[in-house]
Amino acid sequence: MARKLHYFNVNGLGEPIRYMLHYAGQKFEDVQYDVKKWPIPHVKDFLPYGQLPLYEEGGKTLNQSLAIARYIASQAHLLPADAWEQAEIDAVALNIYDYWSKVVLYIKESDPVKKAAYKKEILEEFINFYFSRFEKELKKNNGFFGNKLSWADFVLVGIVEATNLFLGIEVQKQFPTVQTLVTKVRSLPGVKEYIAKRTPYQV
Repeated sequence: MARKLHYFNVNGLGEPIRYMLHYAGQKFEDVQYDVKKWPIPHVKDFLPYGQLPLYEEGGKTLNQSLAIARYIASQAHLLPADAWEQAEIDAVALNIYDYWSKVVLYIKESDPVKKAAYKKEILEEFINFYFSRFEKELKKNNGFFGNKLSWADFVLVGIVEATNLFLGIEVQKQFPTVQTLVTKVRSLPGVKEYIAKRTPYQV
């Protein structure tokens, strides 16, 4: 069954999906577009809602990164069996995205003064607000968001890496349990090998 993941040549919302696909041992075509050249008209017109990522499998397509990640999780045994636990993990992923939305404002801002103000707010307010809560949840759940490895853990690691890339920091160093999770996920079979051979991301 042919699989394709369309995303930019950075980590961001696509990297957790890449990590899970590699962890699950799924062969797929990793189609990457230059983020510096976006929007690319012929690509944007091809997308259902003009946005990446897009996942293709068996002649079908799926957009929205969280929907894609959750689907891959169901194939990779990274989704809890219990419906309530599934909802808890969904909530974690959405909380992570709430944090990421603050960083996206910074990324998209072109005015240097406003951009600097966004970065200051992220560094001095939002990181501590969200990551202190991620840290607390991980500590009470055996180092994972759901007591064992789930797709939300992959989402957090991808967003940590993207934060570091776009802000030029190492956010996990302030939060030891988050840092431990990042190390664990990056050391998983399939993920470790992928990281070793991927081209370093640049912005």
